Amino acid sequence: MAEQPADKKFFENLSGAGKAIGVLTSGGDAQGMNAAVRAVVRMGIYVEAKVYFIYEGYQGMVDGGDNIVEVSWESVSSILQVGGTVIGSARCKEFRTREGRLKAACNLIQRGITNLCVIGGDGSLTGANLFREEWSGLLEELAQSGKIEEEAVKKYVYLNIVGMVGSIDNDFCGTDMTIGTDSALHRIIEVVDAIMTTAQSHQRTFVLEVMGRHCGYLALVSALACGADWVFIPEYPPEEGWEDQMCVKLSENRARKKRLNIIIVAEGAIDSHNKPITSEKVKDLVVQQLGFDTRVTILGHVQRGGTPSAFDRILASRMGVEAVLALLEATPDTPACVVSLSGNQAVRLPLMECVQMTQEVQKAMDERKFCEAVRLRGRSFENNLNTYKLLSHRKPDTELPKTNFNVAVLNVGAPAAGMNAAVRSAIRVGITEGHNMFAVIDGFEGFANGQIKEISWGDVGGWTGQGGSLLGTKRTLPAKYLEKIADQMRINNINALMVIGGFEAYLGLLELSAAREKYDEFCVPMVMVPATVSNNVPGSDFSIGADTALNTITDTCDRIKQSASGTKRRVFIIETMGGYCGYLANMGGLAAGADAAYIFEEKFDIRELQANVEHLTEKMKTSIQRGLVLRNENSNENYTTDFIYQLYSEEGKGVFDCRKNVLGHMQQGGAPSPFDRNFGTKISAKAVQWISKKLRETYRRDEGKVFANTEDSVCLLGMRRRNLLFQPVVELKDQADFVHRIPKEQWWLKLRPLMKILAKYKTSYDVSDSGQLEHVARHSPKEAETVAI
Repeated sequence: MAEQPADKKFFENLSGAGKAIGVLTSGGDAQGMNAAVRAVVRMGIYVEAKVYFIYEGYQGMVDGGDNIVEVSWESVSSILQVGGTVIGSARCKEFRTREGRLKAACNLIQRGITNLCVIGGDGSLTGANLFREEWSGLLEELAQSGKIEEEAVKKYVYLNIVGMVGSIDNDFCGTDMTIGTDSALHRIIEVVDAIMTTAQSHQRTFVLEVMGRHCGYLALVSALACGADWVFIPEYPPEEGWEDQMCVKLSENRARKKRLNIIIVAEGAIDSHNKPITSEKVKDLVVQQLGFDTRVTILGHVQRGGTPSAFDRILASRMGVEAVLALLEATPDTPACVVSLSGNQAVRLPLMECVQMTQEVQKAMDERKFCEAVRLRGRSFENNLNTYKLLSHRKPDTELPKTNFNVAVLNVGAPAAGMNAAVRSAIRVGITEGHNMFAVIDGFEGFANGQIKEISWGDVGGWTGQGGSLLGTKRTLPAKYLEKIADQMRINNINALMVIGGFEAYLGLLELSAAREKYDEFCVPMVMVPATVSNNVPGSDFSIGADTALNTITDTCDRIKQSASGTKRRVFIIETMGGYCGYLANMGGLAAGADAAYIFEEKFDIRELQANVEHLTEKMKTSIQRGLVLRNENSNENYTTDFIYQLYSEEGKGVFDCRKNVLGHMQQGGAPSPFDRNFGTKISAKAVQWISKKLRETYRRDEGKVFANTEDSVCLLGMRRRNLLFQPVVELKDQADFVHRIPKEQWWLKLRPLMKILAKYKTSYDVSDSGQLEHVARHSPKEAETVAI
């Protein structure tokens, strides 16, 4: 193992020897809970702690006996892809009493458990905090009644608690995404996409009721992801007279030849007087006032079911490992904390600060302070709401500003799911800002050939859920067409350019920026939005399309693992896309529970391949008799997929047999995931707002034209850690490896050891970013926006 840098903190310095960790799931179940349980168990065992399952939540803790069981590495095999929670969850009235908590404390002490990892909602976590505060008093009471020894009181004097929020509603303040939310959105969007086809056939209106008794997150984000006509959520009740406004809007949409209407209602939706708005009430209103053929679909517990998405598996795995680190580092003075996600960063927050803020939201709603409730929900929620309002309703022409600026939008590079959602968002926000919006067909090549047309609000209706690129996209760079493109810019009087694409789009903007010296036509604001399955664009942690590709890989791996489990003693080698970027292979490996993932960024040789074969040989001696190995397509020019397949086949003779699978272009296809739809929608809206600002700044009234030739007028909009940032493309040159078309530094490489640890490899894990207990941020509306969906 390489020598560790002195300025870094590595978790090997933290030992769990002599410690016992109990893990339980409580409250409503959520997809991804099992991934969190698996990560806690394996990380706990890895650091030599004892780990116990506490079955049936707090009820199991109170009942004790067989409900609290020490577990092994193999106990959590094959649960990563299973929805719900394998250790059960139950509501427990007894734990709310001191008598019940006394029994629970006694059961934990008998097994030496003084570290608890609680996966649940705010009620479960509040209960855990109360238990922690009472702990020493409970032990003294147990000692006085003779149920435990005095020595045990001194030995187990402190109880450490770390929470992870498992809730499909995403109703917990302090975290951008709770475990299960993304998977619930997958279920909703699958249903909406299916309903849209039947609604279109019959010109129907569908009213969909989704979960969210106190929080409208699922309703709001699914409305954003499918372009719903109207949405009802508890935090933002409609204005007085909403009934007429909604019916007018539905009629206008039908008049524009739209064959269907989708209305989404959160189960806790209310009007401005706190009276419930039900799906049946909405349906009756539409039928009575408009006479439209209307149907109600209540999704119910479908939203809690099914397999967890790739996002939830990775989130839960990261949180589970972070929770164990937090328990190992906890001191008597450390407050109970929740491990949480802020942007792309794992953080620890004081549990009760989060709970208090969550309760404040409900209080604000009860007091009808709805703007305050939206603000308390956090930046992500607020931005979702503002973006939905911007895109869902077209203002009359008389109310729109008129700028007379012409803005062109084009796709460049390979297709990526979510590109169409980004185009729709750009066109509609541009129209709302008063611009004339133009669509360029087939990238820079189409631009040079004059394939450019003005595009209206209605032209992009229904685009969010469609995969691929409806505008057409090509990898061609602009360098050889500069003169022709400049001519088209002049002929169509294009004042700004928005490019949606991958590394080719970045190179294209660099070429156009360099050509400004020769062509004044390129002296206009230009912005790039990253969209590529490879996730290899410098300046952004995420690209549109990568999440959909990751889900495709994860789903395929699940099926392959099932096949391998049936035949026993079989290892699958799977080749993923990504060019030289190992994002898909590495994160796919983490989400699918792979044994190894070979990537270009981490060099490997024959010795490592041999070590992996030996590792799998040992694994075949256990009850987990299958293997999964991912390989990025360009990870090594000599150690090809065929070579690795043949090596494994030869070295594994008599122990396991091998199969290989090249996933190919299926990773670029399919309907976009909820994450990609919303990421594309929100990032595009922000990009167009930046264009509007730049156009105002660079318009020369005396000459009657836009002239922008500074570096900061050609930018890439990317997500960096917790924020969306505009970065001049020229400044990003130093951060890019142009030979291999990847960024020089990639955030996800820090998660690489996590995959190895969870696959039982000894490795070094840099935890320098961990361990900082932060406070819950109360933001002002002007702060930079984080972008978790």
